[in-house]
Amino acid sequence: MPDEPVSRRSFLGSTAATATAGAAVGHVSSAASAARAANANQRLRIGFIGPGRRGFAAHVKSLTALRKQGAKIDLVAVNDVYAVHRDRAASYIKTETGVAPTIYASYRDMLQDDRVDAVCIATPDHWHARQTIDALNAKKHVYCEKPMTHTVDESQQVIAAWRESGCVMQVGVQSSSSPVWDLAREKINAGKLGKVLQFQTEFFRNGSLGMSRHNVITREMTPRNIDWNQWLGHQEGLAPKMVFDRAVYGQWRCYWPFGYGMFSDLFVHRVTGMLKATGLRYPGRVVGGGGIFMEYDDRQVTDVASLIADFHEGVQGLVSSTMVGEGFKLEHVIRGHHGSFLFHKPAYLSGPKASFEFAPERPQVTGNSKLENEVFETEATHKFDLAHFANFIQAIEDGKPASVNNDPLLGAAAVMVVNLAVRSYREGKVFHVDRQGKVSDGDGSWADGWEAMSAAKAAPRHVAGWRAGDAGSTLTPPAYQALAGPWHDGQDPAGPQPADGSRSG
Repeated sequence: MPDEPVSRRSFLGSTAATATAGAAVGHVSSAASAARAANANQRLRIGFIGPGRRGFAAHVKSLTALRKQGAKIDLVAVNDVYAVHRDRAASYIKTETGVAPTIYASYRDMLQDDRVDAVCIATPDHWHARQTIDALNAKKHVYCEKPMTHTVDESQQVIAAWRESGCVMQVGVQSSSSPVWDLAREKINAGKLGKVLQFQTEFFRNGSLGMSRHNVITREMTPRNIDWNQWLGHQEGLAPKMVFDRAVYGQWRCYWPFGYGMFSDLFVHRVTGMLKATGLRYPGRVVGGGGIFMEYDDRQVTDVASLIADFHEGVQGLVSSTMVGEGFKLEHVIRGHHGSFLFHKPAYLSGPKASFEFAPERPQVTGNSKLENEVFETEATHKFDLAHFANFIQAIEDGKPASVNNDPLLGAAAVMVVNLAVRSYREGKVFHVDRQGKVSDGDGSWADGWEAMSAAKAAPRHVAGWRAGDAGSTLTPPAYQALAGPWHDGQDPAGPQPADGSRSG
């Protein structure tokens, strides 16, 4: 446990700052065109920053597998503050490829090496932004584990650096490389669901050890083997200074300065997929709740949590989970006026194939008695962890930063949702976000706006990419609704009553 108390705001930095850089897809600078693509005869040289648990199992091993399958890549550099993890990764790469990578004591030294073209970052969340920005400024392509950043303000800084660099950046939500999301988006934009109204998702998990305590800590984790000050980043202002603690190092997701617990470890997966399927990005209003209801083991993060994110497009997102119970999980659903999509299991667990079901609403709602349940299935070349890296490599070879499956704009949107939910829980606030991404404390304006649209009988708003006109987006008022309306000066809004009383209702 940290020996200095961490305030509710210390880990959040300036997340309420104006965030304008990622409001819409803008152009990416061509100033570093030489860094965009590898020549057809060149090999992409990749370095690893933080190849610990995730960085070793998902990054080093996945890229080694792709290399064996013929990808034009070489694994040339390793940096980790923990000697055991560093040496394990270097040894594995040498054994599997026949070439020993260069070992760097500092990731900054790696970024200065012209023999490194791209880096994979799998450090704790609080380091993601700093290392990503440093890498982009050094004209290195970046693959960074989720969440893209620890704060909202950092996410805007990453977007700015990405645009300026001309480099490729992929955020490591591997499930976003499932083609299931693109297929769902295509169906949504064509009006299959009618007006989209809500998505619902979850990430329930239970275990006798407690959330994130399954990450084993060992006697080898000592100040002699771990550069503790570098890991903390307190000199860079990334975390408070504290005495060495194996649990803080090895189970950092339990403590606010380094992660958000289930919000950043798990919710980001689900939110990213739903944003990609719907085309939604920044929310308009976010509230989060929960608490530590059972796991009283020195942790700071919640073991039960939910969030509600309302979007300017007139869509609501719900995410709810417990880390102490997983029976009868919530279903993964996108709901519309004319039907819903049900994702039977998380897409990244079902690769290389994934499917979802369409369930229509009643004919009395849709006006179409021929609609039936359908199953839509997609197939990918690789399982999704390998597919995500293959997509990253292909984008670099093609010189197309916008072609990755999880770019910084999508990464920033997911950070916005989960970060503001954490702030809501910790600060007791509701947060509003305008269409340019500026965050403010909530007030009555959100509800007022929707009520004003209703009073004006406005047309519904739609998700970006919608091309189905008013399909599934209109109501047919019953005839008696013509009797509604205020009686100004005592006059019936429906007009004079017929003499025979036929309109008496």
